[in-house]
Amino acid sequence: MTEYPRWLWAKLNSNYWFYPALFSLLAAGLALGMVWADRNGFAEFLNDVEWIIPARPQGASNMLTVIAGSMIGVASTVFSITIAAVAYASGAYGPRLLTNFMEDKGNQFSLATFIGTFVYALVVLRAVRSEDEVAPTAADAAATTLPGFVPQLSLLVGLGLMAISIGVLVFFLNHIPASIRINTVLEGIGERLLGGIEDTYPRPDTGLPTATPPQGRPILSERTGYVQMISFDALARMAKKFDGRVSLAVRTGDFVHPGMAIADLCDADFGGEKLDDALMDDLRDCFTLGATRTPEQDLQFLIDELVEIGLRALSPGINDPFTAITALHWLGAATALLGTRDLNKHIGNGDDELVGRVIPLPDDFTHYVSRGFGNFRSAAATSTPAALVMLDTLRNCAAPIDDETRQAVLRREGERLIQQAREHLTGPDLEDVEARFVGFNRAMAG
Repeated sequence: MTEYPRWLWAKLNSNYWFYPALFSLLAAGLALGMVWADRNGFAEFLNDVEWIIPARPQGASNMLTVIAGSMIGVASTVFSITIAAVAYASGAYGPRLLTNFMEDKGNQFSLATFIGTFVYALVVLRAVRSEDEVAPTAADAAATTLPGFVPQLSLLVGLGLMAISIGVLVFFLNHIPASIRINTVLEGIGERLLGGIEDTYPRPDTGLPTATPPQGRPILSERTGYVQMISFDALARMAKKFDGRVSLAVRTGDFVHPGMAIADLCDADFGGEKLDDALMDDLRDCFTLGATRTPEQDLQFLIDELVEIGLRALSPGINDPFTAITALHWLGAATALLGTRDLNKHIGNGDDELVGRVIPLPDDFTHYVSRGFGNFRSAAATSTPAALVMLDTLRNCAAPIDDETRQAVLRREGERLIQQAREHLTGPDLEDVEARFVGFNRAMAG
């Protein structure tokens, strides 16, 4: 499956164990390599450097012990701070943002650096031999001119790793409070959403309507979970094999269960062959299911995150319209970009014979506007600042869009907003929104 490596990489990136484990292996390999270099005389040049004082076995052991002990202590503290920050952010901004913080490379690499330095110090410490110890071989006894054995080069590298760890600790202490600032969170979601739109819909709008999925022989799910990834190219190759088409019945991010149709096999020529269980299983394997939604291949997930932050901010218990306004700005930027793109997914990876073999569910402009501004509308209508900014955002979204049908979708969303605002706002607040709506209508008509 062509999407499996991408799915696996996304899973590894959303875990705290992957980079610490990787750095531990690299640190152990580095330590063994440096000890080997010391034993084979590659550290002799250090004797010519006057400002480097050779360490004695007792001092080297103490130094490596302090490095190892301090690093594991710092790693424990860093992990505790990270978990506390993640718990606060996911509780304040929404549980769906937990994935964003788990994927934060600053947190992952900080923890990995401390764990790697700890492993390096332990492995090098094992090689230190005091003066009263007997060397296991004559070659080991001759590896250094000092009594016992002190891997001088390995020790210098350990000191360098400790210095790097101190710098990483300072970075981490600045990164944690900066990463949970709401503007930083919204910026990360917004930029990822804009990048996902450009990757998913790389072509400019051509004015062609989105394809309507045909009906065929249903492919039923045998598992339960959210659709996390769909291997479109693999589906296209299988459809080509039987000279047919695969019409999808679900999108990435949809929840499926056994007996639910996930796709239809259309116009297939089996040459008298029966659609056996093996082929059906191969088709099902093109759909990766999981317990949670992920942002991979799922633009709606990122849109939902922006909407969720905005709805929480406008809830009576929080009442933070300025956070909601920032969410509206990023949602508007994404909607404007969607309005200028061809929303037909072109599947085939450059192979003309695969083009048209897979027909996704249509993700037209109305669908995305309803998912974003439509879900935001009920909360924005209760707040005068949010309602004013939402009308301005809808007007600004329409500016780069040439398609009159898509402009009409935005205008209709503004009309629905003012209808709900009339039910929740009164007095001067409603007058301000009404006046802004008049300007909105004038701009949209022009």
